[in-house]
Amino acid sequence: MKILIIEDEQKSALYLKNSLSESGYQVSVSHDGIDGLFMAQSGEFDLLILDVMLPGIDGWKIIERLREHSTIPVLFLTARDGVEDRVKGLELGGDDYLVKPFAYTELLARVRSLLRRPPLRPQDSLSVGDLHIDVLKRRVQRAGQRIELTNKEFALLQLLVQHQGQVLSRSQIASQVWDMNFDSDTNVVDVAIRRLRVKVDDGFEHKLIQTVRGMGYRVEEYSA
Repeated sequence: MKILIIEDEQKSALYLKNSLSESGYQVSVSHDGIDGLFMAQSGEFDLLILDVMLPGIDGWKIIERLREHSTIPVLFLTARDGVEDRVKGLELGGDDYLVKPFAYTELLARVRSLLRRPPLRPQDSLSVGDLHIDVLKRRVQRAGQRIELTNKEFALLQLLVQHQGQVLSRSQIASQVWDMNFDSDTNVVDVAIRRLRVKVDDGFEHKLIQTVRGMGYRVEEYSA
């Protein structure tokens, strides 16, 4: 398995490269955002470990550009530890988010989890009420109106609609959308649901995304 690390702090990058190499991975390193993006777009790598603050272009821009054409798993590894930063990284298309300083054993566990995750085989299209999802083209419409979603918003909506009528707990959502264990002190799921509601339900008479108090969330057609 080939891993690309985009990290401008050279000591940290060298530590990661040596440690992951000892764990059996082929590791390449870039210290610059522009060069790192070019390498990541080559299609040669199975996993990207990405810092946020980088010279050239930052990690946010890298994943935005990358997600236009690539589904390579991305693990953010950064000192930016705010909830909004974690939410942003995951919504832009990150698969996991680990804050520095970190334990290498935890990093390795997350790397292994991302690399063994099977590829998704989604349905071609999904619908609930007047909401329609073209899964292959990653397009969402409601009442004929196009809705622009981030990668994580799309994945969240797709999960809810696939299980329409069913209540999904926060831990189920976190596990399937972000491939992470749910921490009761983390409101990543609630923030993502709130943002998704603004795009999917605001301005429409019937609300599709429902909160089931004490249990989680569900999508259901026009229920009171």
